[in-house]
Amino acid sequence: MQGVILAAAGILMVTMGIRQSFGLFVSPINSTTGLDIATISFALAIGQITWGAIQPVAGAVADRYGTRPVLNAGLVILALGCVLTPMVQSAWALVFTFGFLCAVGSGIGSFSLLMAAANERLAPEARGFASGVINAGGSLGQFVFAPLLQKLIQVFGWMGALGSMAVVALAAIGLVGKVAGGEAAATKPAHAEGGLRRAVVDALKNPSYLLLHAGFFTCGFHIAFLVTHLPGEVNLCGLSPSVASWSLAIIGLSNIFGSLFAGYCVARYRSKYVLAVMYGSRALLILWYLMMPHTEWIYYIFAIGLGFTWLATVPPTAAIVGKLFGNRYFATLFGLTLLSHQIGGFLGAWLGGLAIVKLGDFTWMWYADMALAAAAALVNLPIREAPIKAALKPA
Repeated sequence: MQGVILAAAGILMVTMGIRQSFGLFVSPINSTTGLDIATISFALAIGQITWGAIQPVAGAVADRYGTRPVLNAGLVILALGCVLTPMVQSAWALVFTFGFLCAVGSGIGSFSLLMAAANERLAPEARGFASGVINAGGSLGQFVFAPLLQKLIQVFGWMGALGSMAVVALAAIGLVGKVAGGEAAATKPAHAEGGLRRAVVDALKNPSYLLLHAGFFTCGFHIAFLVTHLPGEVNLCGLSPSVASWSLAIIGLSNIFGSLFAGYCVARYRSKYVLAVMYGSRALLILWYLMMPHTEWIYYIFAIGLGFTWLATVPPTAAIVGKLFGNRYFATLFGLTLLSHQIGGFLGAWLGGLAIVKLGDFTWMWYADMALAAAAALVNLPIREAPIKAALKPA
């Protein structure tokens, strides 16, 4: 089963590594096409919400027809978005390629499908640690792809860099068979107790599930704001673009350890407490950042702290969804949770662009981010993690 986990981590490395490095393209696209930063930020913000919206849809299709064809389609769509983006000349074309195609492709090949596929082939006691390893694959992607893409942009231009990413996305198709295994191409059996519709309706009536969504909304706001606008923040401080790319890489490297540690904690502690500590630490870290001089090494230290919890929230969040509702419709229900994450992501990316255009800096975005992180720490505490046996009762 190690091969399944590593293959899923490898696919996530590619999809998240590409997606989490898109902020590096904001300035080159602005310089080459003449599209302003607010417009490019809007395209990336659309990408944030599209990435979330596709996950429950892809999860529902995979729950019905199997993982293999869905993952293959996602990687092809991601490659197509990377190839077409250099051809755009208008705002709406950029929204379509960057904000829709790239987001749909990377969203299909992301957490909900990969973790659901692994869960189906792993014993329950192994799933928490496995989710941490798979999640670490996404973080490794950010560590590898951020400096790699920065170098490719310098050598081949941003168009050549995106073309290279299309080739990498297509190469990842070779890992899909290992993740999907020998699953039948035929449809999966319908659940005997109400099916997918009943699963979703009952989940949305569950207070713990809704509180989990609220906290994950904040996580999306935080991550999208930073991954989109950290290069701009670094530029405002008069530092080299390499500081931004290395900061993103350090975040990815730090989150490898954070994800593995999160998987360890999920197997031993209540996940709601793990999430509360993670979100609370973010609020304190942002406060520290605002109080410090914004030098190169402050950014690197900030990146280490951010990275440890960056996407390490995914394993405990996935664990709570699994405890509440089981694995049959995990891809769909966790996909809905990720949609909440990306609604926050849309606001984080878009409002950051508006802030720099209207106010000239990101000060108020940092204040909002800090307040939301503190609120997320609190809303996770009332969550009930006990399995809910009646969650899929018949109508």
